[in-house]
Amino acid sequence: MQAIPSTIHEGMAVYDSAMHAIGTVETFRITDEAPGAPEVDAVGVSPVLEDERDSLVDILAEVFHPNDGLPREMQEKALREGFVRLDADGFFAADRYIFPEHIDRVDGDRLVLSVRKDELLKV
Repeated sequence: MQAIPSTIHEGMAVYDSAMHAIGTVETFRITDEAPGAPEVDAVGVSPVLEDERDSLVDILAEVFHPNDGLPREMQEKALREGFVRLDADGFFAADRYIFPEHIDRVDGDRLVLSVRKDELLKV
């Protein structure tokens, strides 16, 4: 996919490419730009991220968990292209970041990925 689907929502079930349930959508950000017009802001975010922020530093601090260890380049990619933070199933399972290129489709109330869980960026 080119972008995070606009029909995504918190709590949505997430399945990997083998159709195994791997968790739920914890939070998401659709994109920072309108497709085909990068100069136009067209952001869609989960309700938890809707408050306005004054700077990139404020946005990064609010969107990404401090203990994620997500490199700054990946944070900027996530803000630019959009992302989904997966609340992974399992007591010791690491949460993951899903980017548009990992998404195959939205199928009803399920987000279906084009990759397996172990191919996603761990946090």
